[in-house]
Amino acid sequence: MITASSFTFLTMGAFFGLTAGISPGPLLTLVITETLQHNKTEGIKIAVAPLITDLPIIITTFFIFSKFSHFNIVLGVISFLGGIFIAYLGYETIKTKGLDVKIQKLKPESLKKGITANFLNPHPYLFWLTVGTPIAFKAYGISLVTAILYFLSFYALLIGSKICIVLIVDKSKTFLKTRVYNWTMRILAIALFIFAAFFFYDGIRILKN
Repeated sequence: MITASSFTFLTMGAFFGLTAGISPGPLLTLVITETLQHNKTEGIKIAVAPLITDLPIIITTFFIFSKFSHFNIVLGVISFLGGIFIAYLGYETIKTKGLDVKIQKLKPESLKKGITANFLNPHPYLFWLTVGTPIAFKAYGISLVTAILYFLSFYALLIGSKICIVLIVDKSKTFLKTRVYNWTMRILAIALFIFAAFFFYDGIRILKN
């Protein structure tokens, strides 16, 4: 049964997935360049790379977090770090003014490129250690179904939004320089700042106990 709390975590997963999906970064750049250089199939291969690379990252961060989940001071510090990381993402997002990519004619190998780029990108590690895993633990505290919904909504929007960009770029190469994209990023940035404030508040609350 999906409760109001479950829906909250489902929404949070969807929001963070969407933000990660359309924010500028190594993976999004590869998604676009492979689509423009080759075709939308190659772009989609890049888009699904997180399904392969994130599992070991999540398992590692779950193991680390579980070892310290009974220490309030550690949880408080992690919450503060999560707030800082989310605020940084908000700053990076709000200053986005379109995305330029350089096209080079290279051999596709799209999936390999996507896996390599995501493994070498520090953002997934920081996100899951300071934000994604703490939220997942809270979701699991409500129910297993809630935790599953959180992960499903996150990856549905993460992968889905990147695939949507592939399809849009395949039809219109100027979309990432339009006002629609820029305003979408600004709205997401404001939401990120709000989430950052909640993480800071949660950190203070935990350290006081």
